[in-house]
Amino acid sequence: MGSTIPRWTITLPSRPGGLPGVTMAGFSDQANELADIALVPHPAVTLLFDLGDEPFVVEDGRGARQRERVVAGLAPDRARGRGLARSSECLQVRLSPIVAHAVLGASSELGGTVAALDDLWGREALLVQERLREARSWRERFAIAETALVRRADPRRVVDPEVAFSWRRMVAGRGRVRVERLVAETGWSRKRLWSRFRAQIGLTPKRVAQLIRFDHAAHRLAAGQRAAAVAAESGYADQSHLNRDVMAFAGMTPTAVARSPFLAIDDVTWPPSAWLEKGWTG
Repeated sequence: MGSTIPRWTITLPSRPGGLPGVTMAGFSDQANELADIALVPHPAVTLLFDLGDEPFVVEDGRGARQRERVVAGLAPDRARGRGLARSSECLQVRLSPIVAHAVLGASSELGGTVAALDDLWGREALLVQERLREARSWRERFAIAETALVRRADPRRVVDPEVAFSWRRMVAGRGRVRVERLVAETGWSRKRLWSRFRAQIGLTPKRVAQLIRFDHAAHRLAAGQRAAAVAAESGYADQSHLNRDVMAFAGMTPTAVARSPFLAIDDVTWPPSAWLEKGWTG
């Protein structure tokens, strides 16, 4: 299926893939203009394969710059995509952090960062990109990407059941779950849950809960709801609390987040309501 957002044509798989916790989308743009898009953080690890003629650079707030084959961990710091959008195409794959742990095996090193996929997959990252470029349709590209993910999934890298349970509880509760409750429900100590979750997901339980809550609030802002109402309904103490969280994650005000082109694309491609329907919990 295809749809159009100003400048971008978005293509989605015609049927859900066979991998729970994985979503994909193809982006095409025939414009000839500079692109500079702030990437609003979301609760996923993202793979980006650049398939266009002009390199598209992803840069984070730490100055790290990656291109061609990029992996963005959970909540990358002030990340932006920059480049000349001339006949550009890219495939974006979002992974639940539970799936990312098996496929990438470096979750603890990816939280808050943008990295080269080559550093994790070696030469296979380039070979996958070449096959994607040679493919004649988005349907074929989606199949190539799914095959690569299945091949890279290491059955030895399995998230602890307690960590997976905590992640799913956070997603189901839209981030409004206290860590103390997760400690009680898993039967682990706070120290053990904190350590294992950080090692396997990439961020601490508290930070992930904040990220999920922020993501929910950001989509409500983009839908046109007033900041005060979003703050109250999303579990923030008040609007100032929401403002601080939005600035901390996105580096912009709630008003700017609401107008973000990235969220306009995001709402069409991966609406939050589809998370559980697509097995997003991993």
